[in-house]
Amino acid sequence: MSVLKTSLRNFFAHKGRMALSAVAVLLSVAFVSGTLVFTDTMNTTFDKLFASTASDVTVSPKGAAVEDETPQTGRPESFPASLVEQVRKTEGVQAAQGAVISTSVTVVDAKNKNVGPTSGAPTIAVNWSVNELRSVDLASGHEPRGPTEVIVDGATAEKHGLRIGDELRTISVTGDFTAKISGIVEFKVTNPGATVVYFDTATAQRELLGKEGLFTQVTADAEEGVSDDTLKRNIAASIGDGYKLQTAAEAADAGREDVAGFLDVMKYAMLGFAFIAFLVGIFLIVNTFSMLVAQRTREIGLMRAIGSSRKQVNRSVLVEALLLGLFGSIAGVAAGVGLAVGLMKLMSAAGMELSTRDLTVAWTTPVVGLTLGIVVTVLAAYIPARRAGKVSPMAALRDAGTPADGRAGRVRGGIGLALTAVGAAALVAASRAAEAGPGSLWLGLGVVLTLLGFVVVGPLLAGGVVRALGVVVLRIFGPVGRMAERNALRNPRRTGATAAALMIGLALVACLSVVGSSMVASATDELDRSVGADFIVQSGTGQPIVPQAQAALEKAPGIDHVSEYKWVDATVTDPRGKTTKADLAATDPSYMKDLRRETTSGTLADAYGKDAMSVGSDYATEHGVKVGDVLTLAFKGGEKAKLKVAAITADTGQVDKGAMYINVGTLAEYVPAERIPQSLLLLSSAKEGQETQAYQALKDALAPYPQYKVSNQADYKEELQDQVGQLLNIVYGLLALAIVVAILGVVNTLALSVVERTREIGLMRAVGLSRRQLRRMIRLESVVIALFGALLGLGLGMGWGTAAQKLLALEGLGVLEIPWSTILTVFVGSAFVGLFAALVPAFRAGRMNVLNAIASE
Repeated sequence: MSVLKTSLRNFFAHKGRMALSAVAVLLSVAFVSGTLVFTDTMNTTFDKLFASTASDVTVSPKGAAVEDETPQTGRPESFPASLVEQVRKTEGVQAAQGAVISTSVTVVDAKNKNVGPTSGAPTIAVNWSVNELRSVDLASGHEPRGPTEVIVDGATAEKHGLRIGDELRTISVTGDFTAKISGIVEFKVTNPGATVVYFDTATAQRELLGKEGLFTQVTADAEEGVSDDTLKRNIAASIGDGYKLQTAAEAADAGREDVAGFLDVMKYAMLGFAFIAFLVGIFLIVNTFSMLVAQRTREIGLMRAIGSSRKQVNRSVLVEALLLGLFGSIAGVAAGVGLAVGLMKLMSAAGMELSTRDLTVAWTTPVVGLTLGIVVTVLAAYIPARRAGKVSPMAALRDAGTPADGRAGRVRGGIGLALTAVGAAALVAASRAAEAGPGSLWLGLGVVLTLLGFVVVGPLLAGGVVRALGVVVLRIFGPVGRMAERNALRNPRRTGATAAALMIGLALVACLSVVGSSMVASATDELDRSVGADFIVQSGTGQPIVPQAQAALEKAPGIDHVSEYKWVDATVTDPRGKTTKADLAATDPSYMKDLRRETTSGTLADAYGKDAMSVGSDYATEHGVKVGDVLTLAFKGGEKAKLKVAAITADTGQVDKGAMYINVGTLAEYVPAERIPQSLLLLSSAKEGQETQAYQALKDALAPYPQYKVSNQADYKEELQDQVGQLLNIVYGLLALAIVVAILGVVNTLALSVVERTREIGLMRAVGLSRRQLRRMIRLESVVIALFGALLGLGLGMGWGTAAQKLLALEGLGVLEIPWSTILTVFVGSAFVGLFAALVPAFRAGRMNVLNAIASE
């Protein structure tokens, strides 16, 4: 009980210092808890949606695409309407409905503005039936009664200001058609962001599938007492093979699996950044307890003199850490729920609707948050606690503070240098790796070891680096700058630990900046070398290009040619009999001019001849294929073809790496017209001297089709740079949490340092140091610590980024570019971080009473 009382007294005696460390724990736990709550809420939202839309048994064509996947043909797989009646007559079926569902549509309003989602969710066109009333209510208007009427979901109507009577144009591969809004539906559960439009059945069949009398699904409900599994078996026996049957549970599981990849990437990425924040927080906690132990050396010595054992002193510090972790974690779990709600609002603003009605706080969330926060805090305090237990009773007779152990410092420096050297060797091995797999392992090992090495060797580096920074930054401030430099050098271990917290975040920023800039530079270089087309036309959502849009482009004035690019599902059997899935591209012969591909054997022009093709060099090497060999191709929805290899292309770049080329005409010989995929993109070149006019003509031709975009090479490069920049900005935003925790570490270190030097500050004030000079001294000390951390972090990060780029060069990203403007901006920004962190400690130091400070122990 005495240990607990002592711990509580010490904890609340330093509550201000503890509060800063608790904020670090709070932020880290909040990020973890918020991530778990957010992803659990998204899972709940999708689970409710899948449960509300699934029938007891759903029948769909075998091989049909998942609901949110755009079929390459632009038409979903379908079957005759007679199957609906066959299912309806099956034993155990209470009711059966035919459904038409397509995601290969674009819907635009009267102003030609796309009303589809921008969040990546699909636009779904469905036939209206009683089955839809499972998931929606007709809030206003009436159901569609003919080809000129359509229903739209309420969220889309609200977002785009749509009302009953407004006209919508739907664009599909079969053509464009218009209809007026006759009704608006509201989902009974949360719609995560899809745009949904409903047509009458005949219109949906004719306009989405090409003719009436077809359905993409049959939904069947079981009679009372008949299980879903029994009904599935009965239907399978009735309709035979060739169809995919799913119970309600299986359909929900399949839907959950479709979104699981996206949710898992988001979840683990955010947890990764939370781990980084925890790692930075460890340095803050270690520093806090180390300085508190040092300041209480005399007090601990007295406790040891009156009978306290080492274990009791050790336990006292650990109890303080336990209290810190407990309070910080409880607040962090609560803050995490708030963070999750904030993320939901942010996602809703971005177009992905999430409702707080689905907010899910599983029992595991607070358990994980509390356990993680407490365990990390106690582990971080373990070393300072051991140090406290080693304080001898004789320490009570000395001044506060203990001299550093020189031998321990030398051992630490040796270990740090060894770790750094081994890590650097691993990075060199990664940069020289011949294959990406082993190289990635070397890269990971190098990053971990160099990080640990820099953390351990930080105090050893502090002396030289801080002195060098002092010459450049501090000496211009005269005696005040020199005192700031000496204060930073007074305790190298403390300076190194404080700078290490900032170093970690900035190392990641520098690494990702190098990788991002190198990716953009590599892609730009490859575009300049390989892309000969003047213009690229494609959809930002991956939708195929509808025939009417392609026809409009081909008629545009000033155009020399338009090359189709179709991605074909096929399997290839090599001469040895080995069958693999092919990366098969069906293009026009003019594509050779639009994309310059080197060949290692044969001539690419010959690959566009009758019953000919090309293969990539990697495939040729792996399968022992050479020019003149015959491959057997099995086209999805078509016949088998025997094609002769006329060329082998070099798989050296990223564009079309590994692609096998065939002529669009060759594809048409073996695949029916309705089964031929639509073009994923079109490449075009202008007639000589008419580039500007052709560019505008293409834009004018595509004006009625807002889902597509025309880009010249400059546009394409800018879009690529913007995409990488947006991704990096998101990463930087997440890393900002670690930077905030690092700033708290600097604040805490300075605040405790001021307390430690109270008497010294009083004496300096007594001999003439002004308040302004005192505050400047503390701010400069903070700046030089921040710049020290930035210098280590940016140097380390550039090393990581350079090794990563060398590894990515194996995948075609061969240009290394160091973003010096970003590096310099971050370095200068670190000085401002140091200034900001010193504001409160400097202000408090300046307000000290001189006599009281001198009289302090």
